[in-house]
Amino acid sequence: MAGMATHLITGAGSGIGAAVARRLHERGDDLVLLARDAGRARELVQAYPGSRTLVGDLATPDRLSWALSHQTLPERVDSLLHIAGVVDLGRVADLTPKTWQAQLNVNLVSPAELTRLMLPQLRVSRGKVIFVNSGAGLNAHAEWGAYAASKHGLKALADALRHEEREHGVRVTSVYPGRTASPMQAKVHQQEGKEYDPSRWIDPESVATTILAALDLPRDADIHDLTVRPGR
Repeated sequence: MAGMATHLITGAGSGIGAAVARRLHERGDDLVLLARDAGRARELVQAYPGSRTLVGDLATPDRLSWALSHQTLPERVDSLLHIAGVVDLGRVADLTPKTWQAQLNVNLVSPAELTRLMLPQLRVSRGKVIFVNSGAGLNAHAEWGAYAASKHGLKALADALRHEEREHGVRVTSVYPGRTASPMQAKVHQQEGKEYDPSRWIDPESVATTILAALDLPRDADIHDLTVRPGR
């Protein structure tokens, strides 16, 4: 039986996104999963039977509108969950415009564009937009300049959207997880030259629990910002 709510999710292939998609799928909600290409779309449908996919590459935000215009968009979207992200560390002295742009595109410009394209459906459902940000969206440390800039920008996007869409009943939450045990974290440790021990960091399931708490909150209350830090 179809679920009560329809969620459009980016980043459902791994880490936090996979944990959220699995939990929503298990409870019977309808999933629309953004995939970067047709091969990835097939993998996601196999992982989440009954889900639908949209193909669009977050690395090229200026092509998202064209890509989605050639596909059947869901008539109803109750929540838009921006969970996909990329990270590439480096000192400001070494970062090239290409490295800056790659992170800004996936982490900031594409979420803005995807939100723009889905706002008509979100307004009808008086839905929810959740941006999975990062601790780097609140504080920037050495070698995290480009990534942190993209995430600081994502906070600004969420804050502006919250004010703009309040009259339409659309609610907006930013979630700021600390280091989470995921493929992205493994890459970060590799770039830092450190040994990766996933047991030291937050389990993606724990972040998923906080995201679902914000998602399921009754309409008489709203969580604007939610910070999740490693508990051990």
